[in-house]
Amino acid sequence: MTAERLLINADIRTMDLALPRSDAILLRDGKVVALGEAAKASTAVPEDMHGRLILPGFQDAHIHLLNGGTDLIETAQLYEATTISALQAALAAHAAIWTGEMVWGAGWQNGFFGDETLTRSVLDAVVPDRPCLIYDGNFHNACLNSVALARIGVAEDTPDPPNGHIVRKGGVATGMLHEEAINWATQRLPRSSADTLRAGLLAGQALANRHGITGVIDPFIQSHHARTYAAAVGDLTLRVSGAMQVTKADTVETVTARLTALRAKHPGPLFHLNAAKFFLDGGFENRTAALLQPYADAKGGNADLMFEPEQIKALFVALDALRFQIHVHCIGDAATHAALDGFEAARAANGVWPSLHQIAHVQLVDPADLHRFAELGVMANMQPYWASNDPIIPDDTMAMIGPKRAPMTYPFRSLIDAGAPWCISSDWAVTTLNPFAIIGTAVTREPARKRGRAAPFLPEQRLTVLEAVLGYTTGAAKACWRDPFTGQLSPGSSADLIVLDRDIFTCDPYEIAETEVLQTLFAGQTVHQA
Repeated sequence: MTAERLLINADIRTMDLALPRSDAILLRDGKVVALGEAAKASTAVPEDMHGRLILPGFQDAHIHLLNGGTDLIETAQLYEATTISALQAALAAHAAIWTGEMVWGAGWQNGFFGDETLTRSVLDAVVPDRPCLIYDGNFHNACLNSVALARIGVAEDTPDPPNGHIVRKGGVATGMLHEEAINWATQRLPRSSADTLRAGLLAGQALANRHGITGVIDPFIQSHHARTYAAAVGDLTLRVSGAMQVTKADTVETVTARLTALRAKHPGPLFHLNAAKFFLDGGFENRTAALLQPYADAKGGNADLMFEPEQIKALFVALDALRFQIHVHCIGDAATHAALDGFEAARAANGVWPSLHQIAHVQLVDPADLHRFAELGVMANMQPYWASNDPIIPDDTMAMIGPKRAPMTYPFRSLIDAGAPWCISSDWAVTTLNPFAIIGTAVTREPARKRGRAAPFLPEQRLTVLEAVLGYTTGAAKACWRDPFTGQLSPGSSADLIVLDRDIFTCDPYEIAETEVLQTLFAGQTVHQA
């Protein structure tokens, strides 16, 4: 006889319009069999949930799961450093116990450090004998020590790689790199071992399960990511879809051949490569966000798109024709506009199909483009945790955006009201992967109370709790191409569910961030138990 699990005396929010709420659920062979009275008719031994809130397992549609997990294993954590001495102390402590050939760090904040203050000499003082690279908190800037610069062969006449910048002073590299210069450098530096990557994946997965995550999109798949995920398929306790990197050097011929081969090699169901990843711009931190009009601060200027508009259209049309999902990093309004133009060209050439191509981040959107998301079936992949005034880290982004454009900064309410499909994600390890801290910020547009108080950031763009939960369940399942098998609890769907310690629909909105996941089930199996 097949083992069953019957959960009773629960407050189950199914996210299924046919039966939105239930008090019981029956699971068998990794799937939901029945709800309510039909479930209670089972002879299985009931498990009393004591009125706890149960939701479908959450899915994070933009999370660097392998990279973030590997950082937990081998990387100095610099997120809390606010001074050079504090940064050096954290890096030195890590270097003293990490015996690998390469010393990594991550998390320094642009509000405290930058091109003028963070140089190779800062790192040389604590890591003089091994190559060292430390990423900023957004992973769009990195600083190298002298050993690393020598290892990769940076000279006075070394040109900037496409879409990247080697910062120099008096013609000499300072150690700071921007954007694609980082990938160019890491290809020439010692790489993490296969054992370290596997340990990182398992660490990241455990952290995700602990916070109720049962599915993800890893939005930046390179060859070592694909190898690591594929080798660990038997140990996965969540589903992984991947977006494969596309670069400016790609042509229609090169990108379609490479991505088609990788998709055929990794068809799922637990590890599925189905998407192409584009960076159309960078970020405000190093002034590489591409805007329709120049920056509004005293320095002014602007940034170019990382692909030419005609190249965007040609690549989008070709990939869309082959039924790849297209996942695009867009920070500035010019990048979002160019992505929408590319999607429009693809739809005109190839017709309508349920691709749910995605624009991730949507930090700044031109008001004239809001309606195009719905018209083109493009999903707004939102990271609400960024949409608050940080009480600790200085930030001059809004000065660059200026008051005229400010209302369209992280315009999540406006996008939903304009009919855009939406999902919510974390972009971990840039910020926390904790969905409840993120939902709390989506609802309040304020930082978590334990971080400190700050005025709400454009409170008219707040979401409701239900909208945020939909963004992590049905919306995310659609974004991951896993609906309706996941994202809701209905007969036939996967038995992916989470049990919470509080009702996030009725508690104080400022308490949502403190929510704990008591239990996470993936395909009917407990993968996290508090």
